[in-house]
Amino acid sequence: MSPPVVPKASPDALPELAVSWEPFAPVFRRATSRESVERYLTGLLTDLERKNCDTIAAAVAGTSTERVQHVLTDATWEPQALAQQRVATVVAQSPPRGMLLDDTGLPKQGHSSVGGARQYSGPLGKIANCQVVVSAHDVADEPTRSAPVHWPLTARLSLPEGWAADSDRRAKVHVPAEGAVQTKPELALTLVDQARAWGVPFAWVVADAGYGDTPTVLHGLAERHVAYVVGISSTFGVRLPAEVCAAALVLPSRPCGRGHPKKPRPASLYEAKAVLEALPAERWPPITWREHDAVVWRKQCVAVRVHWAIGGAQFSPSHHRVSTGPEGWLLGERPIPGEPGDLTWYFSNLPADTPRQRLVELAHSRWPIEPFYEDAKGECGLDHYQGRRWDGLHRHLALVMLA
Repeated sequence: MSPPVVPKASPDALPELAVSWEPFAPVFRRATSRESVERYLTGLLTDLERKNCDTIAAAVAGTSTERVQHVLTDATWEPQALAQQRVATVVAQSPPRGMLLDDTGLPKQGHSSVGGARQYSGPLGKIANCQVVVSAHDVADEPTRSAPVHWPLTARLSLPEGWAADSDRRAKVHVPAEGAVQTKPELALTLVDQARAWGVPFAWVVADAGYGDTPTVLHGLAERHVAYVVGISSTFGVRLPAEVCAAALVLPSRPCGRGHPKKPRPASLYEAKAVLEALPAERWPPITWREHDAVVWRKQCVAVRVHWAIGGAQFSPSHHRVSTGPEGWLLGERPIPGEPGDLTWYFSNLPADTPRQRLVELAHSRWPIEPFYEDAKGECGLDHYQGRRWDGLHRHLALVMLA
């Protein structure tokens, strides 16, 4: 039985692609590389069910598996240079904006592909064998719109613990010797720095509880003077401002002998959920943050000022696990009685005069990230890369974001 004939895409570039691709061609030194990249982009924009080197070469005229593979592994070009050029081009055309930080899992078979391991996959909602990519996205400050302008900035692979501890394993898949081993929170801050270096004028950052629950992220954003609204878990630690002030006025006892002066004991530590549940019902008015096609997004919302904190009475004041961050907003949401929904919590360092409506709108401005991942995977093959190398994966990510 003869195999089915795959209709070839035209050897000529799509007119729209030829125009939009032109500013990025100088990133590639050789004409053959530029031609192969154009063919790869054409393949990513086809209706192929799977978009890898073999299937693209079979469906797109004027190229081959070897030529496409060469672009991803051996050609001379830097994915960060392509991303920077793309970002510079789009920034000039975008409205005032914020930044979204998130990550997604790319399913993998086996453990040979760079970063592949059993770890939590957001799309699957469970532990699975996958690669995890941390990404940063630009979003217009239009939180009440049904379709705010948004587009990806850049992305980096997160290496799980087993890979981070094995230099020989990393070397086999061409992981750079410097800067590649970072935790997801560290990667997120690196992407924030990258966006600033590229001139992205974002005014705030939004992220989920995977980052909001991490003191490294909160410290890092505050040190960078970045406003943020981050999701948190119900057990997120907080201290009440009045109790923090009172604790600071209590003089510590003098040390016995020649020891260092004792530090004042911190104020009591509370869980976010407990603080908000103690508030009376009249503190929870209904707030609507978006309406579209007769669908109304609303919940009962409350916001109070607290300090984020770690370390309670079980630790001595000098213990490294005792910390009290700056004062900010603790935001809680619960479904209106009779309506579906979940309890959710957020923390923000926005000023004390920020309206509650603004806090709620920004907290929900990260929703476009999910449609992006769906489109990038379903339409442009984000999770279809079959190579094993670090450089090949990041080149594929850069080209998918361009597509």
